[in-house]
Amino acid sequence: MSAPGTPSGTPGPGPLRVALVGYGPAGSFFHAPLIAATPGLVLDTVVTGDAGRRAAALAEHPGVRFAAGADEVWARADELDLVVLASPNRTHVPLATAALEAGLPVVVDKPLAGTAREGRALAALAEARGLLLTVFHNRRWDSDFRTLRALLAEGRLGDVLRFESRFERWRPRLKGGWRESGDPAEIGGLLYDLGSHLVDQALTLFGPAVRVYAEADVRRPGAAADDDCFLALTHAGGVRSHLWMSATASRLGPRLRALGTCGGYVTHGLDPQEAALRAGSRPGTAGAEGSSWGAVPESAWGTLGTDDDGPRPVPSLPGDYPAFYAGVATALRDGTPAPVTALEAVACLEVLEAARTSAATGRAVEM
Repeated sequence: MSAPGTPSGTPGPGPLRVALVGYGPAGSFFHAPLIAATPGLVLDTVVTGDAGRRAAALAEHPGVRFAAGADEVWARADELDLVVLASPNRTHVPLATAALEAGLPVVVDKPLAGTAREGRALAALAEARGLLLTVFHNRRWDSDFRTLRALLAEGRLGDVLRFESRFERWRPRLKGGWRESGDPAEIGGLLYDLGSHLVDQALTLFGPAVRVYAEADVRRPGAAADDDCFLALTHAGGVRSHLWMSATASRLGPRLRALGTCGGYVTHGLDPQEAALRAGSRPGTAGAEGSSWGAVPESAWGTLGTDDDGPRPVPSLPGDYPAFYAGVATALRDGTPAPVTALEAVACLEVLEAARTSAATGRAVEM
């Protein structure tokens, strides 16, 4: 991994060589395209034993190498500069531990771990080895989130009183797979899936939570994992965040609603980047009608103001998932902070654990 004479964890000259573990939806739709689109990164190896996924990866990324298992990656760690884990949640801790012990920096898809204790242990291992450990909380680079963050920095809402955020879907039929498994070892269910994004966004905007109340239900016939959840967070600064995640929402609420003493900001609909990636579009290519990557059409802009003065449309900043891997490359080259720190991911896990306890007991949990 390192050139002769360079410190441990410091890459040598040339592109940073990336091994991607897993080529399911997360690996093929998100990580591989974003890695390939990032200057200074090259997708070197994909770990999958599935023949169909190998063929798809080779068609999308000519020249990529393959490994049947992660052990093959650890055996040639000196040929690589970064490992990305896009594997099932239950594998994140053992694979991240093995990668760090092999001397490789790691990107882990969210959630980092099943428990905050495991997450802290990974963070401590990375620090002891002097290696990067970061977590793919890509929703920090959603268009609506970036726009709201800019509005808050400008003081356009005044003092925020309440923040509402939703990732709701209408999926009355089960899709199957580990994400819907009721086995706790799989770390499935929407609380740890979509909830990881929602909690991370709330903590990023408004700081630590001091109180957590949650409801987590299994609504769909035959379901075994939570598919309809609500969280209420009280932040140390006094803001209250109300977060919804659901697969049973037959009518969708606002994506974001932030209410402040000077006005509110409301958006509907999802950031366009996920749909674009799933449809085969790639960063650096023009979108619909020649629009740039992550651009939101004017018809989908959020509105700012009060009902008394008539809320006005606010131009949406473009979504920017490529910024995550650009930040990873810079962190590896220049030693700058990770785009998402391991301890930030641990703070998210602490809230999710408290939410699970609250949902099970019916009581709020003091942090």
